[in-house]
Amino acid sequence: MTDESPRRSLAIILSGGGARGAYEVGVLSYLFDELTRTRGAPPKVDILCGTSVGAINSSYLAAHLVDPVLGIRRLVDVWSGMKLDDVLGFGWRQAVSLPRVMLGGGGGAGIFDVSPMASLVQREIPWRAITRTMRQGRLKALSVSATEVSTGRTVIFMQTGPTTALPTRAPPRTLIRADRIGPQHALASAAIPLLFPPVNLGNQLYVDGGVRQNTPIAPAIRLGATHVLVVGTSRLVRGVTHPKPVEAPSLTFLLGKIMNALLLDHLDSDLGFVNLLNDILQSGKSGFGPEFVPRLNEAAAMRGGHQFRPIETLVIRPTEGIGQLAAEHLRAGKLRAGPLFTKRLLKLLDMGIADDADLASYLLFDGGFCQHLIELGRSDARARRNEIKNFLGEVEEPGGGMPESSRGESGWSLPPTAVS
Repeated sequence: MTDESPRRSLAIILSGGGARGAYEVGVLSYLFDELTRTRGAPPKVDILCGTSVGAINSSYLAAHLVDPVLGIRRLVDVWSGMKLDDVLGFGWRQAVSLPRVMLGGGGGAGIFDVSPMASLVQREIPWRAITRTMRQGRLKALSVSATEVSTGRTVIFMQTGPTTALPTRAPPRTLIRADRIGPQHALASAAIPLLFPPVNLGNQLYVDGGVRQNTPIAPAIRLGATHVLVVGTSRLVRGVTHPKPVEAPSLTFLLGKIMNALLLDHLDSDLGFVNLLNDILQSGKSGFGPEFVPRLNEAAAMRGGHQFRPIETLVIRPTEGIGQLAAEHLRAGKLRAGPLFTKRLLKLLDMGIADDADLASYLLFDGGFCQHLIELGRSDARARRNEIKNFLGEVEEPGGGMPESSRGESGWSLPPTAVS
């Protein structure tokens, strides 16, 4: 019995964070535009998993894998050109309904009107192209995670290609459901509780998938990923910090920190589980020989258990605090928004303790702020280009490269961009 390695299968995981999703776009821009030029072809992606705004960005990428360079450039343009009122609405109608938001009732409500966001998502993503992409073999699976309001469980909506089987096992308090991913799935995954209204799918209300599964690594593993590239939207904090004494925190400051705990802080625990699994498999091979993993999987198969394999991971996350960047942007007073009420509301959310504006950072769908996050994402990815190249491996032979529309007779023919 030999320890045969499974075929390499790359999953890209995009997590949540509202307007922080612009950072993900910056990382994708580096991977599918700048790095693609130096490699000669884009990364071959097998699986895309997204939660919250990551579900929207994942769906967009899935629909544009036929020509990801042009697709990602368009996505950068969309985020860079955003105005607050192109995404969110807040007028007198929302103001007078705030008590109902807090107390519940009716079909559910949120502080903001998200109909502009719904129109944007429906308009900018060619949803039928996701199915075509899978039929052509360019993508094996797309998963979108949402939280079912009535039960509190995570529902992972999965669309798979013709040769990919739906996983038969799910994590605890999680349901895997086969479906054709559409705008309602992405909007449900991105419905941040209280801020955005729940979304109705199949007679059930759903809110942000990040409440319990902000970084959907588990679906990727169950779909057969061997390599998992995760894009996070919160900075890694190392060591012990000693902040200066501050006054009692404001409500908006506390809400921002609560949102971080709910939507951003799952990444490290998810990666910790993957690292523990890898360590167990490596220790087993060291102690019992190369047949340890095959025999373990043989025994697991006999009892209907999980199949085990090493998972290689690479995490790209902000090197700067996005809450602090949001505070600086708000102080600059250059918001692109029409309604005065929206500006005033964001001013109310502006400043927290230690110059953090975490709550506002989820809502700043403002082109100037998004451009800053996009460039930060590009810069952070570019700084790790050698690590990323090694992780992605060699470029596949013809069949996995770029479409003819993106090539000239001697290679690339797209307009040049600045490459460091």
